[in-house]
Amino acid sequence: MSLQQIALVTCQSLGNYTANADSEDERLYRFLAEKGHQISFQVWDDEQVDWTAFDAIIIKSPWDYFDKIEAFYTWLDKLEALGCRVLNPVKTLRWNADKIYFKDMQTQGVKIVPTVWLEQGATFDPDSVFEAIGREKVIVKPRVSGGAKNTLAISRAEAGSFTARINGLLQDEPFLAQPFLEEIKTQGEWSFIFFGGRYSHAVLKKAKSGDFRVQHFFGGSVHTPAPPARLLQTATAIVEQFAQDCLYARVDGVELDGDLVLMELELIEPFLFLSTSEGALERYHEAFLSLAGQLAEKV
Repeated sequence: MSLQQIALVTCQSLGNYTANADSEDERLYRFLAEKGHQISFQVWDDEQVDWTAFDAIIIKSPWDYFDKIEAFYTWLDKLEALGCRVLNPVKTLRWNADKIYFKDMQTQGVKIVPTVWLEQGATFDPDSVFEAIGREKVIVKPRVSGGAKNTLAISRAEAGSFTARINGLLQDEPFLAQPFLEEIKTQGEWSFIFFGGRYSHAVLKKAKSGDFRVQHFFGGSVHTPAPPARLLQTATAIVEQFAQDCLYARVDGVELDGDLVLMELELIEPFLFLSTSEGALERYHEAFLSLAGQLAEKV
């Protein structure tokens, strides 16, 4: 089955995100075109795009959405009102945009990295945050964020010097605080990638020496060891529970005491490491055909 028109959604500028990375979007575009699909890149906030002209809309790399979150929510509302066929589903994108979704997952039994919620307009109280988290170092970041934007690593000893800056940031948006996990520096952070609810491949991301950020544009490296079965089992259960109807899902987590503890469930615009696993593009395509067929049947 080939669809008449497919939109591969991106943003105006990929900026730093293209540094040190293969062009995953171009790779995916060429693969789908070779499969006979009529596919084109479309910028999500381009007002000139007629979204009803597409048989399917694949959300791939709107990597500036968290800088324009209200516009992004408005765009999702528009797609929903127009009855567009969107992968991943609009309701899922809306839910996943704000990390408050951690609360939903935690109440349903998922192990989440301990989190303190810092509401917009609140005052940052270092003593209470460090007491609640129980570690000597914490990570503070926005609830709606990506690419380590405004992400701060703060030790208890230096927390006072960050208070004014965090209070200023809290005037604009809510934040959260989590423990700084040395395991991310020593062991790395796992990413498990699923297509159509089925496991495809995994990578282990490691920060460069002296840094805590595993993103490749901060010098992080990507490795492909076979993931421990217990960790994969947990990641699979998470996808089955929260992302079964998704074209793509990425479960990011760290191993603590033999268990996978969730760092992120990426359902909007994750890098999918398609070049790291033979057959990944084919598995992506098979999932797309299956879900696109299901969407067509509902119309």
